[in-house]
Amino acid sequence: MLSLDRLRTLVDDGTIDTVLVAITDMQGRLQGKRCAAEYFLNEVVSHATEGCNYLLAVDVDMNTVDGYALSSWERGYGDFVMRPDLETLRLVPWQPGTALVLADVEWVEGGPVAPSPRQVLRRQLERLAERDLVAYVGTELEFIVFEDSYEQAWDKAYRDLRPGNQYNVDYSILGTGRVEPLLRDIRNGMTGAGMYVESAKGECNPGQHEIAFRYDTALSTCDNHSIYKTGAKEIAARHGKSLTFMAKYNEREGNSCHIHISLRGADGAAVFAGDGQHGFSPLFEHFVAGQQAMLRELTYFFAPNINSYKRYQPGSFAPTAVAWGVDNRTCALRVVGHGESLRVENRVPGGDMNPYLGVAALIAAGLHGIENELPLEPEQSGNAYTSDAPTVPTTLRDAARLLGESEGARAAFGDEVIDHYLNNARVELAAFDAAVTDWERIRGFERL
Repeated sequence: MLSLDRLRTLVDDGTIDTVLVAITDMQGRLQGKRCAAEYFLNEVVSHATEGCNYLLAVDVDMNTVDGYALSSWERGYGDFVMRPDLETLRLVPWQPGTALVLADVEWVEGGPVAPSPRQVLRRQLERLAERDLVAYVGTELEFIVFEDSYEQAWDKAYRDLRPGNQYNVDYSILGTGRVEPLLRDIRNGMTGAGMYVESAKGECNPGQHEIAFRYDTALSTCDNHSIYKTGAKEIAARHGKSLTFMAKYNEREGNSCHIHISLRGADGAAVFAGDGQHGFSPLFEHFVAGQQAMLRELTYFFAPNINSYKRYQPGSFAPTAVAWGVDNRTCALRVVGHGESLRVENRVPGGDMNPYLGVAALIAAGLHGIENELPLEPEQSGNAYTSDAPTVPTTLRDAARLLGESEGARAAFGDEVIDHYLNNARVELAAFDAAVTDWERIRGFERL
């Protein structure tokens, strides 16, 4: 991480010549500008910079689409302000002479842009702060490595790619050794960008791996998450390889993004541990009860794409049952840790989740449970896949409907935010409904 004074020193001695100023868009991607370092110091630090407000109103292909209140042809696609958050200023070791800072999105006339993902999370953190509570979060992202470059993968229409491993390398030291040059560069790059790397391990799908980072305050974790996804792809490209975080690349195990969350008091004291059953405090029981009560209504924020819902298959380590259990990986909500480390892991999100929105949803659900003092349902023991517990939505269409009908979601986020993301869901559904897939051609070209 860099202070402004340290950045000035590095610019003066020629070490840094470029500063990336980036926001996170609806899809969780970094969007912004490469600023000359001197210009950044002289102008952007004090006056911010601007970008077209369509950045929060396009689809994944950057197509302008209808239905957004904040940006449209009728409104002229004007600018909004990207104001650097200097607490996020850091080196980018995998790009020569480069630093990066994340920015908050504001209207030109003043005030935050409520649907911007970072602002959505900030609002939920403010609600926690009103109760003298602070959220700590860790995200666990999985990805699949391919020997093909991104350009080769594009030319192949992402078919018949060669994975970095040919078999299941879950926890395999030999298997991770096959791609260790890439994994090591990613780990060291992220360390150089101010992140605390814990470990790397193989996963089940051929070529699948996970790099774990130490938990941090919620906003810092989400900032790091977004930078890591971009950086990992850029580092893979430098190796002539590619990797994907998409939720379900093939019919085998998908890429998850389990989120661990705990709360502390403003004084840093743990508040989840107590004298109740399993060592729970009443606040923790209410928090987990809120997660369970709101999970179906907030699933869209954990699974924002058509492909996201392909993960939820019985026996796949991706959850289907809206239930909680102590160290039970068949449940959507897995309680882990003891005493000060007590926390809940939400196993619903996939690797395609926008971290700010997913974590904001966890906080909103937890506050729903705390504010209403919801009682905690009995623990799910055994195989939750075969239980009679409610299930997570199985399609984006169902998840969007549940979100739109949720009074709790609208109370927590506001109509402006909910309607904005419902429009994003409508855009994705319309695009998919109009598409003709390979599956249809293979089944129907000759045989129907």
